Amino acid sequence: DVYKRQNLVPDYLTRIRQGQFYGWPYAYFKPNLLDPRLVKNGKSDRPDLAAKTLMPDVLFQAHSAALGLQFYDGKTFPKKFLNGAFVAFRGSWNRNAGTGYKIVFVPFNAASGRPEGYYEDFLTGFLTDPSGPKTWGRPVGLLVLPDGSLLFTEEANNRIYRVQYRG
Repeated sequence: DVYKRQNLVPDYLTRIRQGQFYGWPYAYFKPNLLDPRLVKNGKSDRPDLAAKTLMPDVLFQAHSAALGLQFYDGKTFPKKFLNGAFVAFRGSWNRNAGTGYKIVFVPFNAASGRPEGYYEDFLTGFLTDPSGPKTWGRPVGLLVLPDGSLLFTEEANNRIYRVQYRG
């Protein structure tokens, strides 16, 4: 159905450990959410792998196209950004309503070194009309400079932008 095609499978951020299995292509996020393309007579083609499926740490909207990832190790942004991850969402092309087209921030727990389980918008405004989708930019790459500022590349206009914090 259209809803499933437009909302599955979410992009995600997770740590990968040897021997762990995250579902693809047999299941999505837990053993009972099977990919219908790989099910016969109500059972997964690989029930052994589907049964091992783990939930990722942070789920992103499906088709956001998370192409850039950069951990922040600079000193100029507020403390909450230190060791968290910026993620560039290039944006969708195959949904009725566009999604992505922004940079988000994933906070990490300082004690555990793991994501807190959510993300927040950091830089938005690239998606001007979701119904098109119409945009003025598609963020794709990220880099923290030695001065603590954040660079990001934007592929629709072939630009590089710099984000500086002035508190």
